[in-house]
Amino acid sequence: MSHQTETAAFRYIDLFAGIGGFHAVLDSMGGECVYAVEIDKAAQDVYEANWGVRPLGSNDKGDITLDTQTAREVNVPEHDVLVAGFPCQPFSKSGAQKGMDEIRGTLFFDIMRIVNDRKPAVVLLENVRNLAGPRHVHEWDVIIERLRKAGYRVSHTASVLSPVKVAPEFGGHPQTRDRVFIAATRVAPLRPTPEAEEALATGGIVLPDPVQDTHESVKPIALDHLKMQRPWNLMTDLPLDEKNVGGSSVSVDEWRWIDHWERLVQRMRAMLAHEADRAGLPAKEIPGFPIWANVWTTDENERRAALEGAAGMAWKVSHLRKNYELYDRLRSYDAFVSSPEGGADESRWTPNWLGTTRQFPESRQKMEWQAQDSRSIRDCVISMRPSGLRVKQMTHLPALVAISQTPIIGPLERRLTIEEGTLLQGLPASFKGATWKQLGNGVNTGVVAQALSAQVERDAALLELDERGRRVLAAVRETMRVTGGDLRERIAAAVHRGQTRRVAGSGTERSRAA
Repeated sequence: MSHQTETAAFRYIDLFAGIGGFHAVLDSMGGECVYAVEIDKAAQDVYEANWGVRPLGSNDKGDITLDTQTAREVNVPEHDVLVAGFPCQPFSKSGAQKGMDEIRGTLFFDIMRIVNDRKPAVVLLENVRNLAGPRHVHEWDVIIERLRKAGYRVSHTASVLSPVKVAPEFGGHPQTRDRVFIAATRVAPLRPTPEAEEALATGGIVLPDPVQDTHESVKPIALDHLKMQRPWNLMTDLPLDEKNVGGSSVSVDEWRWIDHWERLVQRMRAMLAHEADRAGLPAKEIPGFPIWANVWTTDENERRAALEGAAGMAWKVSHLRKNYELYDRLRSYDAFVSSPEGGADESRWTPNWLGTTRQFPESRQKMEWQAQDSRSIRDCVISMRPSGLRVKQMTHLPALVAISQTPIIGPLERRLTIEEGTLLQGLPASFKGATWKQLGNGVNTGVVAQALSAQVERDAALLELDERGRRVLAAVRETMRVTGGDLRERIAAAVHRGQTRRVAGSGTERSRAA
């Protein structure tokens, strides 16, 4: 990408670009990427392979600070839209540091220097949900304050969006992935339309002052009208490949752990049915609290010591008490089954099961059942987490993270494949070279598309005043008239164009326009 084309609907820059989730959406809407930056070399390689341009920036090091913090002038081309999945960093809390000095040295500083210098019509930022949580109140307040002082309309209320909450016909995917989106739109037009220029000059239009916005004066973007109205089905909604896919096998040890816990699941089912029969009530579901077999004991001194050690952590004390109660109930059920009424000799069933469990790694001595009324672990999605086995229904998947936690699809007796993980993020099967780490760090294209659409509709009146904003608004509206399926086709076509450019030899060009 050595020059800016005149046919593009709008121009955008892609900061902290990863493997190009934002790029996929904006390219599919007719946008042209005139600058992209990503410091991770492996992610640069994947971006280049699929988009035909290497995301570096003018400094060839993938370091945005060299184009902002160390440069006298911002070394970034003019653009209409700025997107960034930026890292969350703590800001200074010193009373002596205000304004831009408060964020100096952070990557958000680089974003704001570009925003203040280039004044894009639309800014869309993405981050982890915790950014809007209680531990980052200061950072959140500073981000909103800086954007408003730069002349942007932005809500102080966080927009937390997830692909699992959006219906597939609107670009949703069966993945729980809560992310915060910050949608900021420039108030004063940089290039006003002739009509807007006249109205502004005569007082026919009075622009709001974003600095004066209260916490609730600007609505957050929301996708409630696109909400999924039925349970997801992984087999058909992803969809999953029923074939035995290479490289997705489950180890012998993992099956041993799964099948061992399956025995306890069935034992608990029998116990719950027995308890319900005696009480004359319907049987309860398997408990949803974390089952910690590693703490099970009948020794009252050991129990007391563990509870005292957890003092001050109410959640842990609660889980310990529930685990001791569950163990006692299982032992009582052993006694019933071994009684003349029960008719079997299983007095040692639970202790024997526990003895085998204690031979496992500690993280495999724990299980969290989130599968409600599912009958078997093998009917479910299984995640091998540091906190234990997590078992969920075959409706949707947890957020993609590291490869060591790649979910196991019980009915298919294999792991989720990287190709299926790519589909979960709204990228086509033709997308090349992504790793689990890169997918886990990426954005979901369906959510990005709907977030951008919601933003431009919320602020359409402002965008109509600006030649740049009007172009962005028209392009997004034209694209989002189609269904999620057609959006996926547009993204697949964008990937094909990028891969074609790469094969043709243009992939070696730098992403900063000359």
